[in-house]
Amino acid sequence: MSEMVQVALAEDASEAEQIQALLEEAGIESQVAPDDDSDGLKVLVPEDAVESAQDVIELAPVDEETAPEL
Repeated sequence: MSEMVQVALAEDASEAEQIQALLEEAGIESQVAPDDDSDGLKVLVPEDAVESAQDVIELAPVDEETAPEL
């Protein structure tokens, strides 16, 4: 199994779930973990899916105010 790598930082559980839903639609496995440096949640994907996941997140129609930090 590949190591899990952070592809986004969500401000809250709702945003993390939205990102996970986008990734799931694209067939990319993901996990959420607390971020030790903030109150946010890290969205993690397998190392071999990082580039695809970043493309999915970047191309998603997201409101600028709620866009995840990459």
